[in-house]
Amino acid sequence: MERYPDIEIYLAKADIKRLDAWLSERLNASPLTPAGKRKWRSHGHQAEESIPVLLIENAADGYASLWFDSPVTPWPRDVDCAREAVEWLNCEVRCSLGGWQPGDDPDRFWQIRPDSSEEALHWPDSGQ
Repeated sequence: MERYPDIEIYLAKADIKRLDAWLSERLNASPLTPAGKRKWRSHGHQAEESIPVLLIENAADGYASLWFDSPVTPWPRDVDCAREAVEWLNCEVRCSLGGWQPGDDPDRFWQIRPDSSEEALHWPDSGQ
């Protein structure tokens, strides 16, 4: 399975307390700390590697962006992280459909809901 160089997911709700619990459990991460207007940072660890974490509230259409700037996360792809985030955070999560290549539609995303339903959508024009 292809491993992405970084992971980015979009959260319908950015509950800092729940995020801290998840990041602590999965990455042994320190609590998120303010890093500017609507930005939060942390660092986790996996396989003795540091994993920078950045949360930007209201990054796109009211969704928060959660970015793991490392290829050594517990998740090989964005969708793997998104599925786990839905379980831990109990909110809708969106992510890229796959590894982006030139010519791909940058507005195609995968949507995962707490009821376990999943579908591809065109975002931000999805009307969701």
